[in-house]
Amino acid sequence: MTAPHNDRADLRTPRWPGYAEAARVSAILRKEAVGGALLVVAAVAAIVWANSPASDSYFALRDFRFGYEPWHLELSLGAWAADGLLAIFFFLVGLELKREIVVGDLRRFSTAVVPVTAAIGGVAVPALIYVAVVRAQDGLVQGWAIPTATDIAFAVAVLALVGSHLPSPLRIFLLTLAVVDDLIAIGIIAVFYTDEIAVVPLLVAAGVIAVYGFVAQRYRSLFANRPFAAWLVLLPIGFVAWAFLHASGVHATIAGVALAFTIPVKPARGATDGPRAADLAHEFEHRFRPLSAGFAVPVFAFFAAGVAVGGADGILRAATDPVALGIVAGLVLGKPIGILLAVRTLTLVTRIRLHPALRWVDMLGVALLAGIGFTVSLLIAELSFPAGSTEGDDAKIAIMIASIVAAAVASVILVARNRRYRQIAAAEQIDEDADGTPDIYQDAPGAQTRSAE
Repeated sequence: MTAPHNDRADLRTPRWPGYAEAARVSAILRKEAVGGALLVVAAVAAIVWANSPASDSYFALRDFRFGYEPWHLELSLGAWAADGLLAIFFFLVGLELKREIVVGDLRRFSTAVVPVTAAIGGVAVPALIYVAVVRAQDGLVQGWAIPTATDIAFAVAVLALVGSHLPSPLRIFLLTLAVVDDLIAIGIIAVFYTDEIAVVPLLVAAGVIAVYGFVAQRYRSLFANRPFAAWLVLLPIGFVAWAFLHASGVHATIAGVALAFTIPVKPARGATDGPRAADLAHEFEHRFRPLSAGFAVPVFAFFAAGVAVGGADGILRAATDPVALGIVAGLVLGKPIGILLAVRTLTLVTRIRLHPALRWVDMLGVALLAGIGFTVSLLIAELSFPAGSTEGDDAKIAIMIASIVAAAVASVILVARNRRYRQIAAAEQIDEDADGTPDIYQDAPGAQTRSAE
């Protein structure tokens, strides 16, 4: 079903990407696929170690504390990974989010409304399901935000592995949905998981972030052309901002997003060449994504995922724990229901329509992928329940089980759809070779719409 023609806006969404954007999305998929694989390896290693005869050494390593106490920075290794290293991940999320807002799909209402609406539905429904499951249990409702998050690296890794021939708009939809989902998660962490705020450190952090942004804007060419300059100048300023935000009581990972929002995404007004034309955000994404996906997130997962299951009794306990049931139901059922319901409602009450290259079964596969919570869900679980508590351990077990189930079910659907799109592409290639049509039109909008179902 397609929208009526409208000269003012293309109401079909997600839109078909241009070459530059398609190349950027493909690069992100490749990098995140490797990061997602490392994330899984780190989590499995943590679980094995935490349940081995040498489990005491794992927990001793995770709980080893170091740092400068007068600055409130004497933290355990696990806390350094959650508060410090994960700030790198959120810095990349902030860069991606700013790019989407300034020059990407979130810049226009017609292309932003569907992923934004889908993300809101994918947050609200899992939270409601979780609350409905645990409502009779005192002290468990604070975990309502655990099943609301989507893990970009894990989800994109699965898509990259099973979706080589899926339409480009579907890939862009998942990336945009995950970015908006992370923005909502960031807001939830900042608003609902901050107990007390120390005003003075918060104001100092804001001032340091402003200095960081001024320096990044003023000397963008220096930082773009000389990689070590960012490490020598911006990193110390960013660390000071992170330290003061940590001392203020606001979760320190928010510093990553705040710093990223100060980085210039496009050339300065009127600049076509020279120092003011540098795209520093793109340069930083290229440099720091391997650090985030290849080191920061896997190390966080290694320290966050290590849970002593406790054998069959522990598994049985987790399987009957309302917290675990609420999380699994929220991620595996709530995410796809919320996303599809929100998008379907939008298409019924507005003129917005899905791109004709897509089918609802494609959207179902992506919506199921969004049920892979993992990184941010593990972080919220640590913020929701005390370290080492039964509820906290069961929440982490549930997150991993739900993510595996969501990935498996989504893969079944997307592998079948990918096979269908591969057949269509092969048939079209034969037709093009037969009639002499240049192959450069193979990926044009609508090329994969025939008989996609």
